[in-house]
Amino acid sequence: MDTALLWPAALTALLVIGAVSDMRTRRLPNWLSLALLVLGLVYAYYLGGFALTGWHFAHAMIAMVIGAGIFAAGIMGAGDAKFYAGLAAFFPLSEGLNLLLWVSIAGIVSILSWMILRRILPFKKPEEGSLHAKFPYGVAITIGGVLVAWTGVVPSGVSA
Repeated sequence: MDTALLWPAALTALLVIGAVSDMRTRRLPNWLSLALLVLGLVYAYYLGGFALTGWHFAHAMIAMVIGAGIFAAGIMGAGDAKFYAGLAAFFPLSEGLNLLLWVSIAGIVSILSWMILRRILPFKKPEEGSLHAKFPYGVAITIGGVLVAWTGVVPSGVSA
């Protein structure tokens, strides 16, 4: 197996585990966010040593600080913030806006689809205020992360 495919495959597997967990329980486990962070930093070291690892770590930490602020404002759950920060470790800081863009696009499309499907399909509606009345944003994080991972985003000057 080509090792260049191993990294996005591992990332995809972890992200899918998160999306399924978020859809079923509206929870993103801390161990999963930590696994994403560690594997993302190992991947960065594999690509370019400590120098590149620092840029991946910076991306993850900035994502975590911003995510904590968004959580504090009541816009996003803490699990979503940690899950996104773990995902961010797979990409250097220079790819931060690209990742944010694709996760945001996936979020808009997913939330609109979810709202439409809830109106037209005969599902039992969750009680107002229950966790299942809220969109599982881990799904959008997964979709955006998988899109970026498989489109060949590699830092310039580095061959995988």
